[in-house]
Amino acid sequence: MTANTADPIQTLTTWLGNAHSAVFFGGAGVSTASGIPDFRSAAGLYSAQQGNGRSPEYMLSHDCLVNEPDEFFAFYRANLVHPDAKPNRTHTGLAELEAAGHLAAVVTQNIDGLHQAAGSKTVYELHGSVERNHCLGRAHHFYSLNEIPAQPVVPVCPQCGAMVRPDVVLYGEALDTATVEASVEAISRADVLVVGGTSLAVYPAAGLLQYYPGRKLALVNLSRTPMDSQADLVIHETVAQVVGKVCDQLYHRAHPIGGGR
Repeated sequence: MTANTADPIQTLTTWLGNAHSAVFFGGAGVSTASGIPDFRSAAGLYSAQQGNGRSPEYMLSHDCLVNEPDEFFAFYRANLVHPDAKPNRTHTGLAELEAAGHLAAVVTQNIDGLHQAAGSKTVYELHGSVERNHCLGRAHHFYSLNEIPAQPVVPVCPQCGAMVRPDVVLYGEALDTATVEASVEAISRADVLVVGGTSLAVYPAAGLLQYYPGRKLALVNLSRTPMDSQADLVIHETVAQVVGKVCDQLYHRAHPIGGGR
């Protein structure tokens, strides 16, 4: 049931300030303030068909990668790779909470690597990361995003000649079992669960919320989600605004965040 509170920011601040093992579960809305478009809003990636009449879901599928790698990589690089994006207040605030001992883990549906860039240490990337790539040869040589040349369009391993693909979960592929298990473990042990910047429309990722046993579930999203009625606290603002306000309040405590408890 949604909490009836005159000051939801203060409530969330109190929850996180007293937390020892909070978990943040985030989606595309976390990175929009960094200039990375989301997927399902009116201006999102999935709002329009491609010029060739095929959907973004197909263009980001395993089938497209295998059958039309040129088309896949052209679309992937144009829409999912943002090398100039920088962490925003959500990313830096979560890193501060972790450093202060309040946040145990970040579970993210994003693939941009910005949580790690901001300093977060325990990050479970459900859908992988553009920062990691491996070849499809027997040796599975690994490459960072910076090591992938712009040409040819379909990257090729310089060591074995096999195609190099991103470590990103595509449509038609399963989530990494170890990452899911670690996420479930963190959520099941959490004393606070904050869900931010996600419509909770993508499964099986959204289904992980069922493993939270506590009574401090906060949903932070501009629009309503299917879980709003089951949350203990709902805030319809951008996640960057909310995390920024929470951290600003915590900074004024006797022990500023990041400086210990």
